[in-house]
Amino acid sequence: MSDLTKLTLKGALDGLKTKQFSSSELTEAFIGAIEHSNGALNAYVETTFDKARAQAKASDERLAKGEGRALEGAPLGIKDLYCTEGVRTTACSKILGNFVPTYESTVTANLWQGGAVMLGKLNMDEFAMGSSNETSHWGPVVNPWKAAGSDQALTPGGSSGGSAAAVSADLCLAATASDTGGSIRQPAAFTGTVGIKPTYGRASRFGMVAFASSLDQAGPITKTVEDAAIMLNVMCSHDVKDSTSLDIEVPDFTQFIGKSVKGLRIGIPDEYRLDGIPAEIDALWEQGIAWLKDAGAEIVRITLPHTKYALPCYYIVAPAEASSNLARYDGMRFGYRDPEATSLTDTYELSRSEGFGKEVKRRIMIGTYVLSAGFYDAYYVKALKVRRKIADDFTEAFKSCDVILTPATPSSAFALGDEKKAADPVSMYLNDVFTVTTNLAGLPGLSVPAGLDQHGLPLGLQVIGKALDEGTVLNIASVLEQAAGFTQKPSKWW
Repeated sequence: MSDLTKLTLKGALDGLKTKQFSSSELTEAFIGAIEHSNGALNAYVETTFDKARAQAKASDERLAKGEGRALEGAPLGIKDLYCTEGVRTTACSKILGNFVPTYESTVTANLWQGGAVMLGKLNMDEFAMGSSNETSHWGPVVNPWKAAGSDQALTPGGSSGGSAAAVSADLCLAATASDTGGSIRQPAAFTGTVGIKPTYGRASRFGMVAFASSLDQAGPITKTVEDAAIMLNVMCSHDVKDSTSLDIEVPDFTQFIGKSVKGLRIGIPDEYRLDGIPAEIDALWEQGIAWLKDAGAEIVRITLPHTKYALPCYYIVAPAEASSNLARYDGMRFGYRDPEATSLTDTYELSRSEGFGKEVKRRIMIGTYVLSAGFYDAYYVKALKVRRKIADDFTEAFKSCDVILTPATPSSAFALGDEKKAADPVSMYLNDVFTVTTNLAGLPGLSVPAGLDQHGLPLGLQVIGKALDEGTVLNIASVLEQAAGFTQKPSKWW
């Protein structure tokens, strides 16, 4: 069978079960694609082909006995944020450049217990801090998509840029990702893929390299909404090793795909109609509203009055937690140690200044400042109070609607090396303007591809749900997916 790499996860699992092809054949197809393409796209920072071949062989033996599990024989890519036993895990930072974990993250352990095959580790912004995948120690990922008539390299978004690019370019069936302020949904929107951040606590954070512990959440990037549901079924679980993991039953999320949305109420927040938003983003949003209305849903206007404070709040809370989490990488206990250091102070200063990149150091400085004795109450405590207000806004809004529909990003993919964004970090932070609120409130959010802009680049719509109501989010997203009929793929230039 040709073009095995173009299969969806669901299509591949069905083909494996009916013995149209073997996991070894499927895995070899992806290995060939990665060997051919990774030099141009830089999506993988570590490949594990020997491990993949061994896992695929074991899966074929199980499938032959009729013992296939939920993801039996499916080749996946793993974001370099997840600790994988015996496989280098760096969070794409120099300071973790030689770290080989002796343990497995709970999410990846769930995947291997489900029968998945590991192709390698995927590129990302350093410690998940970035919106363009340009802060990676291993260099930026290149978006498989290009604007019509242009050869300019574009960002796949961040921080899960490697995951999104690999799925979009058919270098894996699906990938793990993580979302602290939009790091799953923004890359998904930029690459024409589906990305879901489940409710905070749905998936264990044990074994994920921490950025901001009260905001980080694991999730998948996939080719379809149904594939996202399949991945969530396996990734989510209660975990006693994570004190924030929710001890609650994980439903079969695939049962929500394609259900009628008749009677469901779709909230449209007034505050998300930003000044200066591109007309095509606004038009896509209106089209999404029309699709859901045609499907029988009721459209209601809602208000989220503290939305304008979300980005400032996020960029106080997240750096504060980052500065605390990253304090452990000091060259003594953990991380890179500068070989020229001659004293304890030298070791701390040189190891951290050389081990961390520019963006990470900027956020550590911001976080240290807002946590300092003189400013703790003025900034950090106030930000926590604003965060509570933002969460209360959603609680109030969900009294009159079942889900909320918004754009996923304020633009399509922008150019790598954008000078304006490089000179002004705040303009880069604005990429997360539609996504950070769900992290601050701990809610599930999903980006589904819904159209192309005037340059032929993908745009996404975002569905935000109530806490632990990923099922309705997936239901609405599947209806949008069907209505949009988004089947476009990037022209293969790599």
